[in-house]
Amino acid sequence: MQRTAAARLSNILNTFSKRPLAFQTTATAAVTGGSLQKPFALVLSISNKMSTSSGSIKTLGAREAFQLDQELMGSGGYSLDQLMELAGLAAAHAIFKIHPLSNGERILVLCGGDGLVAARHLWYYGYKPTIYFPKKGKHEIFERLSTQLQKLGIPFTDDYETALKETDHIVDAIFGFSFTGTTIRAPFDGVISAMNSSPLPKTSIDVPSSWDIEHGPPSEGPGKGFAPDNLVSLMAPKHLVKYFKGRHFLGGRFCPPYLEEKYGLELKGLYNGIDQVTELPRVE
Repeated sequence: MQRTAAARLSNILNTFSKRPLAFQTTATAAVTGGSLQKPFALVLSISNKMSTSSGSIKTLGAREAFQLDQELMGSGGYSLDQLMELAGLAAAHAIFKIHPLSNGERILVLCGGDGLVAARHLWYYGYKPTIYFPKKGKHEIFERLSTQLQKLGIPFTDDYETALKETDHIVDAIFGFSFTGTTIRAPFDGVISAMNSSPLPKTSIDVPSSWDIEHGPPSEGPGKGFAPDNLVSLMAPKHLVKYFKGRHFLGGRFCPPYLEEKYGLELKGLYNGIDQVTELPRVE
């Protein structure tokens, strides 16, 4: 089943709104977006946790990630706007580390909601973002986020093919953790295929578009062979990270301790100072 950021938003609103590290997975389905931190050594084992020197971080499946979002907006007291703002801020911080201005200021953001927020922050950091929105959500939150960008003079384009040739870095924020399956319909199929063919560096936010959160990259369709250079996991890494081989950042410093404990995340100690993201080791 294919679900866009708008579909995820609609669902949420309808229901209310190189130290030791192990990437581990279980056969059980899980329930449910400056510099490298201290060095890590990678250890692989079978479980649904990543172990670090400061504890272990559970990787989340789609249902579990969805439930965590719901609890943040319930007992956690967050609004959807706040969660999108914090996620987009973390993504922008990671992009600043991945692609400094000296590498080129043009950023093409292939958008969902988190991408709109990230683009605004990137503009304030000195970048020149361009927005391609494959299918704009109908909820007023997308109107407000788009208005914020338009007031800054950030351009929106319908011509992603030309935009892909006139940028220095591609930010993939099309699909989120709720995407499953292999069928990708228009207009998403064309842009994912074009992004996949581009030789430019790419950063995916939370989940590489077309990847299944449980099973990773697709074996067919427009996303076949798509492997972004960078991934920014939000709140906690998702199960698919065991298939990812590029630079991996974790962002989203807004999970209260009682939910960290409930979901087995143990995030304390992963971030330095005021950093909004931390870099995790590559999986070789």
